[in-house]
Amino acid sequence: MFKILDRYIIKTFFGPFFFIFSVLFFIFIVNIVWVQLGQFMGKGLSTFQILKLLFYLGVNVISMVLPLTILLASIMAFGEFGERYELAAMKAAGISLTRVMLPLLGVTTVMAVMLYFFSNNIIPDFQRKAKNMLFNIAQTKPALNFTPGQFIDQIPGYMVKFDKITGENGENIEGVFIHKKATSYENQRSIVAQKGKFVQAVNKNYLKLVLYNGYVYEDNFEGRGENVRIKQPDQAIKFDSLTSHFDISDIISKAIEEEKITDDYRFQTFTELNKTIDKTKSDNDKFFTTVNTDVLNQTNSVISYMDSKQNRAKARPKQLLKMDTLKSEKRLEIIHNAYNRLESLKGSLEAKNSEIDPGVKYYGKVVIYQQRIITYSFTCIIFFLIGASLGSIIRKGGMGLPVIIAIVIFIVFYIINVGTENMSWSGKLNPYLAAWIPNIILFPFGMWMTYKALTDSQLFDAEKYKAFFKPVTQFFVKDKEHQRYQ
Repeated sequence: MFKILDRYIIKTFFGPFFFIFSVLFFIFIVNIVWVQLGQFMGKGLSTFQILKLLFYLGVNVISMVLPLTILLASIMAFGEFGERYELAAMKAAGISLTRVMLPLLGVTTVMAVMLYFFSNNIIPDFQRKAKNMLFNIAQTKPALNFTPGQFIDQIPGYMVKFDKITGENGENIEGVFIHKKATSYENQRSIVAQKGKFVQAVNKNYLKLVLYNGYVYEDNFEGRGENVRIKQPDQAIKFDSLTSHFDISDIISKAIEEEKITDDYRFQTFTELNKTIDKTKSDNDKFFTTVNTDVLNQTNSVISYMDSKQNRAKARPKQLLKMDTLKSEKRLEIIHNAYNRLESLKGSLEAKNSEIDPGVKYYGKVVIYQQRIITYSFTCIIFFLIGASLGSIIRKGGMGLPVIIAIVIFIVFYIINVGTENMSWSGKLNPYLAAWIPNIILFPFGMWMTYKALTDSQLFDAEKYKAFFKPVTQFFVKDKEHQRYQ
C-alpha cells in the first residue's frame, strides 16, 4: 500500500516540477539573452552557435533554478493534496504527514546531492566554455577591433589600416589602406580610399566593405621572370565606389571555440578552490603586512620630525616660544606645515585602503563561490520543508496563492544572499558565514513551518485573524444594529 502511495506522491510532485523547471529555466535564459543581446548582433553567428552559447550559459543557472523549482513544486503538490482532501483521507487512514513527506524528502535529498556533484564537476567546465565563447564572440566584430592609425591583420589574408573610425557601431571609416598579403613572386594588390563603411553581408561568414573615392594598385607578374617583374609598372584603377567581401569564417567558427581564458576561480572544483583560497589569503596577508609597515614608517617619520623639533626647542629654551607670541605669518606657516603633513598621511592611508579593497573582495568572491557549491544543496532541502509545510497548511493548488508565497520566500532568500555577499566583499562579514547565513536564517523557519503543519495549525485561516483583531477593528466600524428603526 505504501509503495503505491509513494509512487502517487512522487508522481504528483514531478508533474508541476518539470513544468516549473522549464518555465524558470526559460525565464533565466531570456534574461541572459537580454543582457548579452548586444554581443550576438552583427557577429555572423549561426543559429547553432547561438544555441550552443545559450546552453553553456543556461547550465550555469541550474544551481539557482533547482531550489526555487523544489519550493514551488512542493507547495503546489501538497496544496493539491489538501485541496482535494487527500491529506485528510491519508490522516484518516492512519498515515501521518511525516510519512507523506518522507518519499519526497528522499527525492529532494537525492536531487541535492546531484546538484552538489553537478555544481562541482560540470558547471565549472561550462563556465569556462561560456566565458571563452563570450570573449571570442566579442573579438569577432572586425570594425570594433581595429585601432585607428595602426596596421591590423585580423582579416585573414590582408593587412589593413584605418585613420579614423566613427559611428555608433564603428561602421564608418576614413583613410582606408588595404594590402593583400602575398609573397614577392605573387600578384600584389593594394587599395587606398578616402572613406568607407562596413555593411552587413547576406552571407554572415563574409565581411562586406564599401569604399568610396580611391584607387586600386595591382600588378600581374605571377610566374614571370625577374626582369619582367622589374620592368612591368603597377596598374592604378580609380573608383568612385568599390564593394569588397572578405572571408571571416575562420574568425567566427574557429576562434569562438578557442579557450584563451583559463585562470578563473569559477573554472575550479571545490578541492581546487581550497588551493586558490589559501594562496589568496597568503597574498593578502603579505600585502597587509607591507601596508602596515609602510603606514607605520610614515607615521613614525612624522612623530620623529615632531620630536626632533621639540628636542631642539628644549636644548635652546630661550628660543621656545608660544604660538600666541609669534607673528601671524610665522604662525600660519607652522600651522600650514603641520596640516600638510597630516593631509599627506591621511591621503596615504586612503590610498592603502583602496589597494586593500580588491584583495578583500576577491577573497570573499572565491570563498562564497566555493561554499555555495554546498549551501545551494542544503537550500533545496530547506525549501522542500518550507514548501511542503506551506502547501499542507494553505491547502490550495494551482498557480495562484502558492506561487505568490513561493516568490516572496525566494525574494527574501535572494535579498539575504546578495546582502551578505556584498558585506563579505567589503570585509565587514566573514565570507564563510556570509555564504551560510541564508540557510541559517531559513532553516529554523522551515522547521517551525514543519511543526505547524504537523500540528494542523490554522496559520493562514483568515477568520482566525479577524476574530483576533476584532476588538481593534470594531472601533473603526459603525454599529449598524437597529439602524432602520432610528
